[in-house]
Amino acid sequence: MPASATAISNSAPGSVLLGLIGAAIGLSRSPALYQRECAAQGVTCIYRLIDLDPLGLDASALPELLRAAEQFGFAGLNITFPCKQAVISHLDSLSADARALGAVNTVVLGDGQRFGHNTDWFGYAEAFRSEMQGVAFRRVVQFGTGGAGSAVTYALLKLGAGRVDLVDTDPARAAATAGQMAAVFGAERVGVAADPQAAVAAADGVVNATPVGMAKFPGTPFPTAWLRRDHWVSEIIYFPLETELLRAARALGCRTIDGSGMNVFQAAEAFRLFTGLEPDMARMRDHFAVAG
Repeated sequence: MPASATAISNSAPGSVLLGLIGAAIGLSRSPALYQRECAAQGVTCIYRLIDLDPLGLDASALPELLRAAEQFGFAGLNITFPCKQAVISHLDSLSADARALGAVNTVVLGDGQRFGHNTDWFGYAEAFRSEMQGVAFRRVVQFGTGGAGSAVTYALLKLGAGRVDLVDTDPARAAATAGQMAAVFGAERVGVAADPQAAVAAADGVVNATPVGMAKFPGTPFPTAWLRRDHWVSEIIYFPLETELLRAARALGCRTIDGSGMNVFQAAEAFRLFTGLEPDMARMRDHFAVAG
């Protein structure tokens, strides 16, 4: 099991080679985000998509891919589905957050070492802090606990949510996430919703961390008739930016937040880890908009 570690970053490089490992990542905005921010800071960035699907590979190829990245001089790699958990056993050390979450989305390479981080939770937390100030936060219902879902739960609890009730089409997965978070934050602050409709009725806000609402998975994760005007509603989906759930919530007058902020802020934190440079958050938001 990897030991805990301090982040390694490259100090103000003149050029940097980065990449993203995952499946079906052809529409990723990561290349544009990193290349444009690097250019604005006088750094040349080459960013490669390592898409498992057209290569006919899966997560079992990670050992070879990581070795190749080191041999070719990559400063780091972004990691996405289906590799966020599988990559852990191939790393030398983990940040405290990555260890608590059991998931890595950022690998910094340097000095012959592989350092795993999770910036997904940071991205969600920063976006929420910047756009949802003052919302009631006593009780939150989160739909979806796979993929980035555990990072969202972690962020909500770190932000101070009184309790997060989890809903998932796979009850065992929801229970596993609840148990994982309870070990960090206490069992009284997180659990599985026995009755999703009743949980939404009792909640201040609702988060969609499922893929339902994406272009290829249209629809909503729950009936929008459950929403009230005084709910706030959060999405982590950014393609499209306005999902059916957000459209219905806005029509009711709910405060809403789309998934763009999470994507930008997690990338900004990874940029800092990869390069040692401080990202300009507002500029990266502009990069994201242009890339879309």
